[in-house]
Amino acid sequence: MTLLLVHNIKTHIMNPLLKESFEKLRSYCESQDFAGWEPYDGLNSKVFQALPFFKRSASCRLAVVRKFRRSPVNFRRIAQVPKEHNATGIALFLSGYCNLYRAVQRGMKPEIPQDDCLERIRHLARLLLSLKSKGHGGSCWGDNFDRQVRHKPLFPKNTPTVDATSFAVAALCEAYEITDDKDYLDEALSAADFVTDALHEDACGVNASKILSTCYRYTKNEEYKLLARTSAEACCEAQNKDGSWADSLDTGYNLEALQVFQDLTGDHSFRKNISRGFDFYIRNFFLADGIPKYYEDRIYPVDIRCPGQLFVVLSKSGKYGDWQHLTRKVMRWTLKNMQDRDGYFYYQVRAHSTSRIPYMGWSNAFMFHGLSCFLLNGYRQ
Repeated sequence: MTLLLVHNIKTHIMNPLLKESFEKLRSYCESQDFAGWEPYDGLNSKVFQALPFFKRSASCRLAVVRKFRRSPVNFRRIAQVPKEHNATGIALFLSGYCNLYRAVQRGMKPEIPQDDCLERIRHLARLLLSLKSKGHGGSCWGDNFDRQVRHKPLFPKNTPTVDATSFAVAALCEAYEITDDKDYLDEALSAADFVTDALHEDACGVNASKILSTCYRYTKNEEYKLLARTSAEACCEAQNKDGSWADSLDTGYNLEALQVFQDLTGDHSFRKNISRGFDFYIRNFFLADGIPKYYEDRIYPVDIRCPGQLFVVLSKSGKYGDWQHLTRKVMRWTLKNMQDRDGYFYYQVRAHSTSRIPYMGWSNAFMFHGLSCFLLNGYRQ
């Protein structure tokens, strides 16, 4: 039975549609050197930056951010918003190429030679390190744009966040495992200093647990394990009785982080939370025809990060074989409805419009990483 499941997964994963889709996405992202626009980058507009009065007004900044994020029409060329590298996006691409490299090792016949894939890993790792936020204790990363939130001060570009740092740490550790370049590992482990400082100042969310669990794996520092557990406990306390968190993405991220904590620390205290959360997640956020929902109680908007995160959750939990039928449907629907002929993926499908703007980090990096997980799981040994 197990051999039959593995055979079925391999047969599906290497079907022409998926292979063509992934190669078109890879070709597009490589042609842009992984730089692009993001939903919240409106304040990077050179036109806006040249208007001092508006630039100093919090309400004007918030209005600009909202206009650019919500509009299905892309004003960025007219407003002179440059295409840039986003740390989270680069980290996801790096993790994706690490998955691709391992899939080739396990027998996948790729369009990209293994040596070229290794060079991409080194290139992206160097690029990610160049995007580090400066002037902080420990390695950390943030967004490449100013961020204005209602009733809060402006967060300048490159202000480090635990979320962005968690993606970077995971990617650098994966790159270290493949290249044996200890600089990658040292930079990743240095992030523990940033996270522990942040935890002492405020609650940081479950991604702090991911970072500290990863650092514990390599150092066996019991303080990291204890702090990671504290963060995981806070996550589980916020879990709804039905097993969910706020939406599909939050539920998917939390499940991934809790699974990472369990796998890397050996602490299975939250296995019931993971089980209950996964059951709700898989049965309520994905329709029978493959539509990935953002919210439990309505279809729209369909956000491209939702199918991308599904493939990550299934990869981390080792449940691809159990849910391959649903996964195929989600994959088929996403490729048909959210991928452009040029290879990139759309950000959101809404009730009366579709945002076809080719966001590099928030759309394409998430799907690149998700598809790489899909490919890798067809070649598990």
